[in-house]
Amino acid sequence: MLLGVATALIFISCAGSTNVIGQVAETDTPSVARKDTISIVAVGDIMLGSAYRSAADLPPDDAAGSFKHVKSYLKGDVVFGNLEGCFLNKGRSTKCKDTVGNSCFAFRMPEHYAAVYKNAGFNLLSTANNHVGDFGFAGRKRSSELLDSLQINYAGLTSHPYTIFEKDSVKYGFCAFSPNDFTLSITSIDSAKQLVSFLKQRADIVIVSFHGGGEGATFEHVPRAHEIFYKEDRGDVYAFSHAVIDAGADLVLGHGPHVTRAVEVYKNKFIAYSLGNFCTYGQFNLNGPNGYAPLLNIKLNKRGDFLYADVVSTRQTKLSRLTVDHNHTAFKKIVSLTDSDFVGHRLSFANQQIKMKKD
Repeated sequence: MLLGVATALIFISCAGSTNVIGQVAETDTPSVARKDTISIVAVGDIMLGSAYRSAADLPPDDAAGSFKHVKSYLKGDVVFGNLEGCFLNKGRSTKCKDTVGNSCFAFRMPEHYAAVYKNAGFNLLSTANNHVGDFGFAGRKRSSELLDSLQINYAGLTSHPYTIFEKDSVKYGFCAFSPNDFTLSITSIDSAKQLVSFLKQRADIVIVSFHGGGEGATFEHVPRAHEIFYKEDRGDVYAFSHAVIDAGADLVLGHGPHVTRAVEVYKNKFIAYSLGNFCTYGQFNLNGPNGYAPLLNIKLNKRGDFLYADVVSTRQTKLSRLTVDHNHTAFKKIVSLTDSDFVGHRLSFANQQIKMKKD
């Protein structure tokens, strides 16, 4: 929801060019957060089943039970995930027109699956990724229409670059980035900073999401460099995350590598560099680390500073689908990768919780 009395033009860079996104509402001053502690639940990639090529790739329960084992954990002021695909009942993908067999992955979920997200508790989704455009303009447009109708907040497309919404007297600003066409560019860091700064003037809490980095078990670590995967620049996720926090972001949530990555606290702001495959049915590789992912319940104070995060480890298999992992594999992976990638960090890990070390 946008509130205000004036309008402004926002310029966002996409695929190397600068585009006028449109007019947006301004507010004179941001509202004052009334809650002392804000709870943000965050997960990674979600694709509940694609009917493209064959209805056999849809789950046997028509996705109704996709979140049944974790629904009790999907409760917070904000419940976030990455929409890894589009909602569309029919259509062919131009992305896969020159491929044969199953070597090209294009995802279109049946349109009624959008309500499954709503019923599970999601109220914020990223639409900046490499699959939201699998079915072109039709898929992006229909997905936006359905999310609007369900009152699920979303952002990341150049046609819908950000959202501002209010929950319990706290105003949230959200934007999302990826290296893909028709989304806000993760490689255009100056433009990202400009948008974050714009949101910071209008919201109490600013959340930034990115879909970036290489994919798979060989890309578990966070480099300090651009990551090239399939000859595509997937961004420098470390530089991007620090830059948007410098510009005013309070929380940065990453996804895209299909595996869990390290976490970091920079200037009292929390960064999750990859939340992995959370609920991805059908054609996804769930072997090894690809089958484990965290569900984070992140607590921020009213200034957006990190307090602590509870971690629920989850597991996916082709047979059992999404379940809670009582061996806490994703939590252990976060610990080991953070210790490796951020030597000297000041985080403490115990009892499936992340918090700052005491001075």
